[in-house]
Amino acid sequence: MGPQHVTPEAAAALRASAYVVAAVKREDDPLLAVRREVAAAHGLPVVEVRDPERDRDDPADYGAAVREWHAARAAAWGAEIAAREGDPAFLVWGDPALYDSTIRVVSGLGLPVEVVAGVSAPQLLAARHGIVLHEVGAPVHVTTERRLSADVEAGQRNLVVMLTSGAPLAGLDDWSIWWGANLGAPSERLAAGRVGDLDPAALREEVRAEAGWVMDLFLLRAPGPVR
Repeated sequence: MGPQHVTPEAAAALRASAYVVAAVKREDDPLLAVRREVAAAHGLPVVEVRDPERDRDDPADYGAAVREWHAARAAAWGAEIAAREGDPAFLVWGDPALYDSTIRVVSGLGLPVEVVAGVSAPQLLAARHGIVLHEVGAPVHVTTERRLSADVEAGQRNLVVMLTSGAPLAGLDDWSIWWGANLGAPSERLAAGRVGDLDPAALREEVRAEAGWVMDLFLLRAPGPVR
């Protein structure tokens, strides 16, 4: 999640690489500084690739919009890799196994891919709050903000919610929430309590205003025993 969370296995993989490829989302992309810090610690240059634009305004065909974005990313990354010698490394913020496109995009280039696990965002969220993500003998459902309402209506009562945008948690005032933003960064912020008492959307915007960026997630749990 942050430079302090690079495992020995990841450090060895970085030392065996020639450079780090970093997708740059905007001119002052704050996560670029994190990647530069990690790369510099292992003597690697950073190759910056401007991230293609994507439709984030709830497109009619969300799947098609994502596939189009993935294809554009593959073309941009592939061009940079083809122009250089040696093996590239990609540093993924959060967890490449959860709602991230890096593995899919790089695999689409037809190159062998080695994935090295690190500290994931849900793992760090649980550690920071000193909690277990599920109750005894009960499941935890990992989902996205886009899917949250449908998942709650379907009966999910204990959810880790990712890919947030600050949408209000309507109708969930009595649920419990464990929230974290910018985990592993100097601007990290945590909050926990009753949803109706915290206003996670306002907390999110406070962090954005203070740090210039925000990436958050949270655990939601229904009142009463979760079964």
